[in-house]
Amino acid sequence: MKILHTADWHLGKRLDRFSRLEEQVWVMNEIVEIADEQNVDLVLIAGDLFDNFNPSVEAVELFYKTLKRLSLNGKRPVIAISGNHDSPSLIDAPDPLARECGIILIGHPKATIDPFELEHFKISNSAEGFIELKLKTQEFPIRILHTPYANEIRLKEYFGENKEEELNRVLAENWQKTADEYCDEKGINLLMAHLYMNKKDAPILEEPEGEKPIKIGNADLIFSDIIPSQIQYTALGHLHGFKNIGTDEKPVVYSSSPLCYSFSEAGQTKYVSIIEAQPDKNVSFEKVALQNGKRLFRKTFDSVETAVVWLQENPNSLIELTLESETFLKAEERKHLYQSHTGIVYLIPKVKSQEIDAMHLTEINIDQDIQTLFKDYFKSKNGGQEANEELINLFNEIASNNS
Repeated sequence: MKILHTADWHLGKRLDRFSRLEEQVWVMNEIVEIADEQNVDLVLIAGDLFDNFNPSVEAVELFYKTLKRLSLNGKRPVIAISGNHDSPSLIDAPDPLARECGIILIGHPKATIDPFELEHFKISNSAEGFIELKLKTQEFPIRILHTPYANEIRLKEYFGENKEEELNRVLAENWQKTADEYCDEKGINLLMAHLYMNKKDAPILEEPEGEKPIKIGNADLIFSDIIPSQIQYTALGHLHGFKNIGTDEKPVVYSSSPLCYSFSEAGQTKYVSIIEAQPDKNVSFEKVALQNGKRLFRKTFDSVETAVVWLQENPNSLIELTLESETFLKAEERKHLYQSHTGIVYLIPKVKSQEIDAMHLTEINIDQDIQTLFKDYFKSKNGGQEANEELINLFNEIASNNS
């Protein structure tokens, strides 16, 4: 059978003042098209479905419409778990209705899904943190150990107080006990989780810039060596770059986010993972590149003219632009840059250091008028650089409003 693994949709995500919703509509459509073209039998979405606990109406609508399309109106099971950006209760809420469309939503760790049967598949067995599916088109069952993200409060509720070195042990024991009871070689055995997991003794994997860091209690990492040997493929969410931290025989895969969501991800290609699996055999998987979404660039220039040329050559992108110069950017230079490109998210002026006349900077006459004092103060705090006209006008406006 074929399985599609995706994660970290972050629907409703913004990059500063820029909405990404239109791009998310495009890439959700692309993921649906890949699922249909690949004729996958099952879809796994490993958390961070939304970008925050209270997503917009538009984000929620896109989520449900995408899940319904992925499910082929109940023909193809879709299983989604919550991540650290999601409200577990919000994810759980529509589950009774969603399951009628073949969609299983799991918000809390150790959740028990009530067995049910639809025309094309059924939940044939269920326990805490575990479900077994039986497709009408397959002779063998699919077993899934599921572990949505658990914050510190939920961990105390589910796993007790001793978390730092206990978490790996408790998860290992729970997963192994479940695998031993339900996962034999007569079915396909999978694990899906939203965790900060890495291979023991491997270099630390960096969390995405702007991502809420996962620190479960005082434990930073779950180690992949605690995954039960019965598990053929582990579908992870949280890190936004595609990576297999397992082996070719037993993949443990971050499928990546569908779009670049921070400038630390600039230049990354995004993917979904397509898995081919059968009982008692090593799985094979391929990463399928996603084509939609604007490119992100993190660029540095030493002149406005050079920056403008590059900006005009790279439309339809989002940019963090650093300008290094001897003086502060003038208002007309800023205006010229912004008129050259509609996707400048951050404009960072970087003034090259100059020699400072320390004696001059320290001899500030406090009897001067407020504007002159501001100029002297600004100069003392910024390497001897003069405040430009735009800053002075802004200061005067603030001062007049407070007078």
